Amino acid sequence: MISFKGVGVAPGRVLGPAMTMPAALEAPAAGMPLAEGQLPEAAISQLQEAAEAVRDELKQRAEAASGEARAVLEATALMATDSMLLKSARQKITSGLHPERALWEAAEEVSAMLQRLGGYMAERSRDVQDVRSRVIARLRGVPAPGIPDSLEPFVLIAADLAPADTATLDPAKVLALVTAEGGPQSHTAIIARALGLPAVVAARNDASAGPPVTEIEDGSSVYVDGTAGELRTNPGTREEELSAVWAEQASQLQNFDGTGRFADGREVPLLANVGNAAEAVAAAEASAQGIGLFRTEFLFLDRDSEPGAAEQIAAYRSVFEAFPGKKVVVRTLDAGADKPLPFLSDAEEPNPALGVRGYRTELTSTGVLPRQLEAIAQAAAGSDAEVWVMAPMISTPVEAAEFSELCRRAGLGDSVLVNQQNAVPKTRVGVMIEVPAAALRAEQVLDRVDFASLGTNDLTQYALAADRQLAPLAHFNDSWQPAVLALVKMTVAGAKAAAETTGGQDGAKPVGVCGEAAADPALAVVLAGLGVTTLSMTARAIPAVAAVLRSIDSRTAQELAEAALAAPSAEAARETVRAALPVLESLGL
Repeated sequence: MISFKGVGVAPGRVLGPAMTMPAALEAPAAGMPLAEGQLPEAAISQLQEAAEAVRDELKQRAEAASGEARAVLEATALMATDSMLLKSARQKITSGLHPERALWEAAEEVSAMLQRLGGYMAERSRDVQDVRSRVIARLRGVPAPGIPDSLEPFVLIAADLAPADTATLDPAKVLALVTAEGGPQSHTAIIARALGLPAVVAARNDASAGPPVTEIEDGSSVYVDGTAGELRTNPGTREEELSAVWAEQASQLQNFDGTGRFADGREVPLLANVGNAAEAVAAAEASAQGIGLFRTEFLFLDRDSEPGAAEQIAAYRSVFEAFPGKKVVVRTLDAGADKPLPFLSDAEEPNPALGVRGYRTELTSTGVLPRQLEAIAQAAAGSDAEVWVMAPMISTPVEAAEFSELCRRAGLGDSVLVNQQNAVPKTRVGVMIEVPAAALRAEQVLDRVDFASLGTNDLTQYALAADRQLAPLAHFNDSWQPAVLALVKMTVAGAKAAAETTGGQDGAKPVGVCGEAAADPALAVVLAGLGVTTLSMTARAIPAVAAVLRSIDSRTAQELAEAALAAPSAEAARETVRAALPVLESLGL
C-alpha cells in the first residue's frame, strides 16, 4: 500500500479503480512552418474557425450547466476567442508559422503573463492552456484531451483539471477526485464540493522520493478519504469497511428539517449560496432557510456590454420568487481586473487581486453599480422575499457609508409594513468582510450599515498573504487558521458594539458567513461558537452541517471556538475541534 497525503476539500470515503487524465497534446514542432502552398490568410481563417467552434461547443455545454460550473464554462468559452490570444497567433502566422505552432506560442506568452499577475488571473492561465489544446485538437482532427471515458465509475486522478473539465464532471461516473496541484479554494475544490464528490487536492507521496500520484496505474484499486485528504493504493479490509460505513452514513444525511439549531435550541439559520434561479429553486427544495449569497455575476459574463435594467430586474426577481417571505442576500457585482469584464475593468493591472475589483469598480466605471442597485430595488419591490444587499471588497468605514448612501438613493433600506404589528426593513444594506482592514474596523464599518457577511475565501487569502490557487501554499489557505478566526471574532465583536437597540441576535447586528468555510461541519461549529448568526453554503452541505450542530449545545460550541483560537496552527485547531466532535466520525465526516 502506498499513501498519498493532500488537502481534503470534500468529505467522503470511497473505493474504486483509478483512471488518470490523458497526457496533454504534444507541442507542435518548434518553428513548424505553414503547409506547403498554404497562404497566411487561409491559415488565419482556419484558426479562427477552429477557435469559434471550440467557443460554441463550450457555450453549449454552459447552457446545460448551472451555478459555478456554468460560470466556469462561460469564462473558458470567452478565452477561446480572446482577442489578445488570437491577435498574437495571427501575427505569428503572418510571419510564416503553422497555425498550430502559432497558437501554441501565443498561448505560452499569454499564460506566462497571467501567471505573473497571480490570484484569479493566474487561474485563468489554465483556461488558456485548455482552449489551446481544444483548438489544436480541432485543427488536427483528433479528440481534445479531457476526462477519460469508462463503462464503470472510477476515481479520477490528474495533475490538475482545467476549469472546463471540472465543471462537467459527472458524479454518476466519477467516484472521487484527486489532483497533484490546486488549493482548497480553487475552482476544482469548489465544484467538487457542490457536486458532493469526495476530493483531495495537492496530493503528495508520503515517501518523499516515491512516484507522484499521477503515476498510479489505471484500473488499480484505490481508496480516497476526502475528509482526511488521503489516497491509498491497494486498499485492504479496513478501507473496505470505511467505505461501506460512509455509504450507509451518507444516506442518512440527505434530509434537513428546515431549522439549523444547537441541541439547546439556539438557532443558527442555514442558508444557500446560489448563482441563478435554477439553483435558488434547488436550494428551496433542499429546505434551505434562505439565500445567504446570491452571486449576480452570472448575468454579466460572456458579454461586451452591461445588461439592461429590464433584463436585470427579471433575473433578480426570478431568484427572489424561490424564497417568498425569506431572506435573500444579494451580492452586487463582484468583478474587476481579477474577473475581467470588457465594459468594467482593465485586465492589465500588475496585481489584480489587490486591484480594482468588487465595490472599487465604482472608482473607474461610475454608474454600473448604481444602475444595478436600482434594478435590485425594483425587483425587490415586486417580490415577497426579504432582500438584503451587500457590496464586496469594502475596506473602510467611508466606503461602507458611501455604499449605504448609494443604496438609499436607489430606494433600498426603506421600511415597509409586513404584518399588523411590526414595520421592519424589507430591504437591508450590508457589506462583505473579506479585507482584513474591514474586520479590524468592524465597529465603525457596521455603524454605517445593517449587517455584514464574511467571505472567508478572500479573507484567508489576504490575511495569510497566500495566493489561494497555488498548491505549495495550500496549507496557508485554510480558514482554520487561528488568525482568520481572530478576524471573525473581531467582526462579531464590532457588530455587537455597533448595534442599536433594535439590532439583531443578542443585541448585535447580524454577521453571517458565506465563504466555503461554512460548508465544513466542524468549522461551522466554531464559527457559530464565535457568534456568527447565519451560515451559508452550497445546498448539498446543509444536512451535514445541521446534523453536527444538533449534536452539541451552544456553550460547547463557544468553548471549541476558544480552543481553536488558542491553537498554534490551522492543523492543530482542526484536530482539537474534531477530536471533541465524535459525531463527525459516526457520520463519516
